[in-house]
Amino acid sequence: MSRVLSGYASLFVIAAALVTFFYPSIFQWVSGNAQTVILGAIMLTMGLTLSTQDFKIVLSRPWDIFIGACAQFIIMPSVAYLLTKVFHLPVEIALGILLVGCCPGGVSSNIMSFLCHGDVAFSVGMTCASTMLAPVVTPMLLVWTAGQSVDIDAVGMFKNILIVTILPVSLGTLLNYYLSKKPVFGTVKTLMPGVSVICLAMIVGGVVSTIHEDLVRGGLMLFLWIFVVVLCHNTLGYLIGFFVGKLFRFSLPKKRTISIEVGMQNAGLATNLASNFFMATYPLAVVPCAISCVWHSISGAILAGIFSAYDRLRGVKYDK
Repeated sequence: MSRVLSGYASLFVIAAALVTFFYPSIFQWVSGNAQTVILGAIMLTMGLTLSTQDFKIVLSRPWDIFIGACAQFIIMPSVAYLLTKVFHLPVEIALGILLVGCCPGGVSSNIMSFLCHGDVAFSVGMTCASTMLAPVVTPMLLVWTAGQSVDIDAVGMFKNILIVTILPVSLGTLLNYYLSKKPVFGTVKTLMPGVSVICLAMIVGGVVSTIHEDLVRGGLMLFLWIFVVVLCHNTLGYLIGFFVGKLFRFSLPKKRTISIEVGMQNAGLATNLASNFFMATYPLAVVPCAISCVWHSISGAILAGIFSAYDRLRGVKYDK
């Protein structure tokens, strides 16, 4: 069941959004503290997959990780900021795009890197580094990019990101370290991808429920307008990330990995921040975050498929 959920993650998330749009009361309870706990559960699943070896990767490949982290936190916020100007976005929509841009890499990027024959160790190292930096870097970047238009509670964001990322990831890593040799723990780990998908679907459902009236009022054009901006943001992240890998003469697997790591953001975290800090004053800020939750998973799978198809056409084979 977990394999089915993780294999069709995007479809389940889309289904949750559609069902909630027509029956908004289903996930009405997923807001505030409940949403924070659910996002924490997603990050816990990430922590359960990390071992001390993964942190050794970060220490053993500092230059790669440094380049990756800089690309992550420079490219996506910059592209988001430029898009808000090019599309002349209203403040609350712009805020949502900037939130996505300022967040760390997405949890599922490691899976996409594996599927496209990227450098998985590099992917895990980048995800670890950007997640650990997020409590400080994300609020700081948001203040720089949106602080002139919106009042940003940087200290509150620091605490929130610490609670929903660092603590559950650390707990998951400790559990993996002390319990990894127990047979039951292996079973638990196999269930975690499915749990992560269910939690993400619940978060998106909760967001749709909260902003249901605004979506109905805005109509299809509002959704399409925001989707085009999300699409541009995500695609430019992939392209510029790949170019950075080329610039630093990375191998093809590393270029693929940095492309995916830069383009795929932790939109679940962005959704949580938008819900907790801006729902009262800028309710539509959460819409780009929710759309990104769904689209980044879909586009990541598409890009991994393109890379794999390229390998097949070139006759490239990889060891199992």
